[in-house]
Amino acid sequence: MSAVTGSADSTLVLAKIGKTHGIKGWVRLISFTSPETNVANYRHFQGASKGLKSQSLALEMDDHKLQGNGLIAHFKGYDDPETARQLTGVELAINSAELPTLPEGEYYWFQLQGLQVVNPRGECFGEVKELLETGANDVIVVVPNQNSIDDQERLIPFLKERVVLKVDLDSKQITVAWEADYLS
Repeated sequence: MSAVTGSADSTLVLAKIGKTHGIKGWVRLISFTSPETNVANYRHFQGASKGLKSQSLALEMDDHKLQGNGLIAHFKGYDDPETARQLTGVELAINSAELPTLPEGEYYWFQLQGLQVVNPRGECFGEVKELLETGANDVIVVVPNQNSIDDQERLIPFLKERVVLKVDLDSKQITVAWEADYLS
């Protein structure tokens, strides 16, 4: 499973631009990809900021490098700290069609968000709100919806074949070996 979040519509946010770094227009990147350096696999982004609600920026990352525990990048045309500072807080998005195709049985996190979660008996626990990376395994955060058997939020480990029996993107459903009375 790959940790890229977003919506299946058209654009996916891969990173957010942080503070400036140095005097040549470099900026810190807060990557949402796993591993975090995967954001550097892309050069062209659509940038959007809450302050630029109706504006979208076409940004080209022309260089990047690891710096300490994080990643810094340079964007074409932003060659000094004053200009680069305008990018602080901008989210970097790509079109979902640009993502590599995953092997059979693997999914991007955004593909699982919103799917119904049911057990083999057809009991609905709700829908996937988000996924958490815990180190040992990923965890599905399931929140109740109108079809749920109760109003419990559940944390279900994403363990293929042991807990997650089937992911059906077409029917928007995940079948899990889980019971209503299991502790979350």
